[in-house]
Amino acid sequence: MTETPALRPASTTSNVIFGCSGLRLTRAEINLFTAVKPWGLILFSRNLQSPDQVTSLVGDFKEAIGRDEVMVLIDQEGGRVSRLPREFWRIPPSPTLFAEIYKNAPRDAETAIYLNYRLIAHDLKTLGINVNCAPMLDIPLAGSAPVVTDRALGTTPEGVSQLAVQAIAGMKAGGVAPVIKHGPGHGRATVDSHHDVPRVAASLESLAAFDFIPFKNLHKEAMLMTAHIIYDAIDSTLPGTISPIIINNIIRSELDFGGLIMTDDINMHALSGPIEQRGKQAIAAGCDVILHCSGILEEMTRLAEVVQDLEGASLKRAKKAEFEAFAEAGEIDPVQIQAELDRILHDYL
Repeated sequence: MTETPALRPASTTSNVIFGCSGLRLTRAEINLFTAVKPWGLILFSRNLQSPDQVTSLVGDFKEAIGRDEVMVLIDQEGGRVSRLPREFWRIPPSPTLFAEIYKNAPRDAETAIYLNYRLIAHDLKTLGINVNCAPMLDIPLAGSAPVVTDRALGTTPEGVSQLAVQAIAGMKAGGVAPVIKHGPGHGRATVDSHHDVPRVAASLESLAAFDFIPFKNLHKEAMLMTAHIIYDAIDSTLPGTISPIIINNIIRSELDFGGLIMTDDINMHALSGPIEQRGKQAIAAGCDVILHCSGILEEMTRLAEVVQDLEGASLKRAKKAEFEAFAEAGEIDPVQIQAELDRILHDYL
C-alpha cells in the first residue's frame, strides 16, 4: 500500500484540488487528504450514485481535512457534460440549445438559461457541492473540435457573454460559485486537449478581438480555469497552463482577471512530463491552484510532494472564491422553476 508522506502541518491548506477513486474515500485517500489538506475535491460520475451516497462522500472529505466548510467541485454544464446520473437527477439541456435559441430570441434564451442553472445550483447545493466548473466561454469556429462545438454557448462573443452572465447569475442565486473556462480561450482548438496539445496559429489581434472578449466581459468573476493550448503568436513553446506569458501577460493583464486561476486537469495529454513537474510548472507560471482529476492515488501522492501552502495573493483569491461557494442559497420551488423553464423551451424543442 502507498504510504502518505508527512508533508505539512495539519492546520494548513494546500494549492491543489484532488479527485477520488470511487463512491467513498478509501483509507489511503483519507490519509493523503489528512496530510495534504487539499483546497478542494472534484467529483465525477464514478463518485456519484445517489443523494445519500454523495452527501456521505462529501462528509468523508470534510472529516479528512478537518473543516466543515470545504470546496466541492463538479462539471455540471448540461448535455454531454452532466455528471449526476439520471436515476436521481435531471439531465440539464446542453448549452448549445440556449445558444440556438439566442439567435432569434435572445431574451427567451437568457431567461431560460438562468432558470436552468438555478435548477443546477439547487441540485448541487443540496448535495454539498458548491462549485460548478461552468460556464464555458470558448467560442468555436469552423473546424473546431467537438469538445468545444457540442458544449458552446454560441459562436459570437456577444452571445456567449450574455448567456454566461445569466448562467452565472442562476448559479450564484443558488449559492454555487462558477468557474469560467478555458482562459484565455479554447474555441479555436481543432484537437481535444484531453488527448493531444492543440496549437492555435491566430494572431494576437484576432484573439483579442474575438476569443478574449467573453473573458474580458466576465473578468470580475472569482475563478477561472486555464486552457492547455499553445498560442503561437503569444508563446510558441508552452501550453497556456504552464506559460508565464499566457498567465501573466494575457490572463492577468490583457483580460484583467484578478481572481483565482486553477489549471485544467493537470493530467491531460496536452501536457507532458511527470505529474509533479507539471504541477511545478503551473505554479511557477502563475496559477494559484493545481487541478488533478483522475483519483489515481500514486499520481496524487507524487503531486503532493510539490504542492504548496495557499498564502499571499493566492490565499486572498481563494478566500474570495470561498465566500461565493459558501453563500446561502435562496429558497425556490424546483417544480415551479422547471415548469417555467419547460414553458419557454416548449416553443423551441
